[in-house]
Amino acid sequence: MKLIIQIPCLNEAKTLKVALDDLPKQIEGIDEIEYLIINDGSSDNTVEVAKDWGVNYIVSFVNNKGLAKGFTAGLDACIRNGADIIVNTDADNQYRGADIEKLIKPILDGKAEIVIGERPIDDTPDFSPIKKKLQHLGSFVVRIASDTDIPDAPSGFRAFSRDAAMHLNVINNYTYTLETIVQAGRNQMAITSVPINTNPELRKSRLFHSMGAYIKKSILTIIRAFMMYRPLIFFSIVGGIPFFIGLVLGIRFLYYYLKGYGNGHIQSLVFASTLMMLGFTTFMMGLQADLIAANRKILEDIQYRMRRLEVGGAGSAKDKAGGHG
Repeated sequence: MKLIIQIPCLNEAKTLKVALDDLPKQIEGIDEIEYLIINDGSSDNTVEVAKDWGVNYIVSFVNNKGLAKGFTAGLDACIRNGADIIVNTDADNQYRGADIEKLIKPILDGKAEIVIGERPIDDTPDFSPIKKKLQHLGSFVVRIASDTDIPDAPSGFRAFSRDAAMHLNVINNYTYTLETIVQAGRNQMAITSVPINTNPELRKSRLFHSMGAYIKKSILTIIRAFMMYRPLIFFSIVGGIPFFIGLVLGIRFLYYYLKGYGNGHIQSLVFASTLMMLGFTTFMMGLQADLIAANRKILEDIQYRMRRLEVGGAGSAKDKAGGHG
């Protein structure tokens, strides 16, 4: 059983060695542990630090492509290099390496395909009160969209079985954390969470520059994922609102019409008809989007089968180029 621990990096030379030193060197039930970093266009000596430490694989981008692209590139490299389990963690040492054993246990026990580390958000002093509220709110919305019970959706500390990793597709360019949960729920993957602890903050988060930007991007990510993976529900809700309002106005007009006062409420009838047509049109868009989603599912299945053919049963096979992506 082979575990590869991957770390997305962007100018992490100051903290990377701390994070690497904290990673486990052996875990019960795991025969081999290897380490991979994704160098997302770093301009400092992140790669040199990784090489000096002895990282097994390095996936490098010339330009910064973002966390989501780096994450998926890392998964692909881990799969190609024979990983049975993949753990994703951060280069700023936010997550404790000792918790990796706890994180992968549900996969080793055959109880889950994806495991997400649940941080003690309310007890984390580095999180402001508003960030704590937003973390809980975002996780709540993701639970609804994904039909899962994951309490800490934004957590980047997560483990994947080989099969689950081959199924994942991240479309969003901002972050992988929310979309992958919605996708896993939609594909009925076995997903769970385990409580973990966090280390003191070594640096500020680089994922967003302000709380407003974080809120905006998170909302857009959730909406987009909901539209992609549960389109009929999404468009039914969106279309149901104007349709219901139009229906109420239509009933109101009918009431006045039967009372003999219809001439004074023609505007209500026109408005009601417009709203009901808008709602019906939105619902029809939902039906079309649902058919597109069904086709996307077929394409995802084809991609999964192609990935399996590509990597075959290679087990612990290495890249021909010396293990570096």
